Amino acid sequence: MPQVTTAGQAWHDPAPLDPRSAPLPRYGTGSLADLLPSVAAGLGVPGMSTGLELAPADRVCVFLIDGLGWELLKAHPAEAPFLHSLLGTSMNGTGQPMTAGFPSTTATSLASVGTGLPPGAHGLPGYTVADPATGRLMNQLRWRPWTDPHVWQPYPTVFQLADAAGVHTCQVSAPDFQHTPLTKIALSGGTFHGRLSGEDRMDLAADRLAADDRALVYTYYSDVDGKGHRFGVDSDEWRGQLMYVDRLAQRLAEQLPPRSALYVTADHGMIDIPFDPESRIDFDEDWELRAGVALLGGEARARHVYAVPGAAADVLAVWREVLGEQMWVAGRDEAIEAGWFGRPGDGVDGRVYGRIGDVVAAARDDIAIVATETEPNESAMVGLHGSMTPVEQLVPLLEVRS
Repeated sequence: MPQVTTAGQAWHDPAPLDPRSAPLPRYGTGSLADLLPSVAAGLGVPGMSTGLELAPADRVCVFLIDGLGWELLKAHPAEAPFLHSLLGTSMNGTGQPMTAGFPSTTATSLASVGTGLPPGAHGLPGYTVADPATGRLMNQLRWRPWTDPHVWQPYPTVFQLADAAGVHTCQVSAPDFQHTPLTKIALSGGTFHGRLSGEDRMDLAADRLAADDRALVYTYYSDVDGKGHRFGVDSDEWRGQLMYVDRLAQRLAEQLPPRSALYVTADHGMIDIPFDPESRIDFDEDWELRAGVALLGGEARARHVYAVPGAAADVLAVWREVLGEQMWVAGRDEAIEAGWFGRPGDGVDGRVYGRIGDVVAAARDDIAIVATETEPNESAMVGLHGSMTPVEQLVPLLEVRS
């Protein structure tokens, strides 16, 4: 029965958020998975097709700045004057952002960039996900526990396809990334060049871009994300990193050889979540959310919840009742059909299906589902990401041409 207010008027408990109302990634037209296929098509690589059309260039460099979301860049013109001046060039001069996939997290996004595929195909649909073969959580950023990378993600990268088509292809990044499983399955192809300093990476990227008549160069910088996690995006440390990476981008742009295009993008944005019990709900201390749950995966803003056998419906009902006004809470099939992991109706690869939680929960409000005992390091982070809100999902596609 409806409850009655003191004024005698009936009211009903608010309905939970509809999973279909979440702001979906623009798979097929304007997501990170569409960037390199469009670039490669312009370089003459066969078999590349996407709904994102970028003007061809003979030499293309993609500079990915980890954690630099569109909303954050727009909000900091003083710290990033060069990048801010390029906002109008984003997405073919429309001045609009593109989107990460879901979840908006590094492993998922880098796999989408490198393979040109959505998460439901490449199979890295979160920070940590269940491995159906072992029943254990797999950390897809740190690749723990070990599993064969090319079984986990069997598709070729766009870099490999470009290299095979005769395009001079390389990656310029921190040396530590050269042999990581994530690099092997998402970013390999051509030659890897390791350089420690940001300035050296920019200079070498420009040099490699000029090394051939057709070239595809990828370079990467991670510390904007690192400072955001540790100190928050409202910190002097984060703003200092933004100022530094702005100078790096300008340094690279000023060295572009003729007939080049530089695209500056990111893998996700970030949001600071307060350290209070209302904003950070501790799964490890919440018996109601833990009931029937075998594994808690994902991350604080985008959770994969794996139920004990037979409990999936009950877990979905509880999570939706407890969190449904603040998070989009969906069953696995609901999330897939709604288009969270690929275009609606496309489904996901069979090997990926069981990696997605029985329940998937994505934050709309400024909250996080932390796990202070089982995830102490992640729970201590100030800045978080993973969901589909604009500050997390929207990323720039800034363009400079020579």
